[in-house]
Amino acid sequence: MTDSVLDIPVKRIDGSETTLADYSGKVIMVVNVASKCGLTVQYESLEKLYEDKRDDGLVIAGFPANDFKGQEPGTDDEILSFCTLTYDVQFPMFSKIVVTGAERHPLYNSLIGSGVEITGDGPMRERLAKHGLETGQNGGVIWNFEKFLIGRDGKVTARFAPDVTADDPRLLSALEKELARAG
Repeated sequence: MTDSVLDIPVKRIDGSETTLADYSGKVIMVVNVASKCGLTVQYESLEKLYEDKRDDGLVIAGFPANDFKGQEPGTDDEILSFCTLTYDVQFPMFSKIVVTGAERHPLYNSLIGSGVEITGDGPMRERLAKHGLETGQNGGVIWNFEKFLIGRDGKVTARFAPDVTADDPRLLSALEKELARAG
């Protein structure tokens, strides 16, 4: 078992092997992203947040996932091209992974296993249920654009429902608290 979520092997969107330990001492927001989702416009506010707070120690880590209604069908190259050309995404993007079910990536096993409660849980889940979509059982990821905040110490400190946007006061408050802490 890995000591920290930061030590779990992941791949950058260019296919090179790495870990989130590259960002040790920073506050990391891990987001499962998708290009063909109603929430895809969140790339814009995530990029703005990254630009506003990166000098303070924020890293946003985008992990494309095709787990929800096939909303991220592209290859890593297609995803990177879309993010760059459509939203001028500068924050680090990683290779497409699975965030639900038996094939769920170890990073997401660890993030979910942290037991951190989801802020804003409810409205998104209810909207999805009206469409016959039951997601996020047993603490799992609800949908695209769920956000996990990892403090400077490498521990998961907050988790936000997909419809809690990057400019939501609840997310900003938690982020400011973590940015103010020493590593």
